[in-house]
Amino acid sequence: MEINEILFTGQPPVDAYGAGFFRIAGVVHEGALFLTNDGVRHWGGLDDLEPLIINKENYDVLFIGMGADILPLPKAVANKLEQAGVPFEVMGSPSACRTYNVLLSEDRRVGLAILPV
Repeated sequence: MEINEILFTGQPPVDAYGAGFFRIAGVVHEGALFLTNDGVRHWGGLDDLEPLIINKENYDVLFIGMGADILPLPKAVANKLEQAGVPFEVMGSPSACRTYNVLLSEDRRVGLAILPV
């Protein structure tokens, strides 16, 4: 078996996560985050949809991490994102981070909005 190192160019990967924090490209950030090819920014959570909507041109799919477990988006949130044309997938934050990193390693245009575990 051949093991190849994954090199991320441009957009930062999620290195690690824990109770209330994420480590992105070696830097620890506390709380909810929103990542795109524009970088990492703190996110106000499900009550703060504007950044997800106004940046929808920066990604082909947005992974929304709902915390430790997969939970459905509240109907009003899902409806607002759908009406705005935001392509999203909902999962637990650990799965969202892993999926984001895999697609990022394939040079895909992905976004990540994550709530802490």
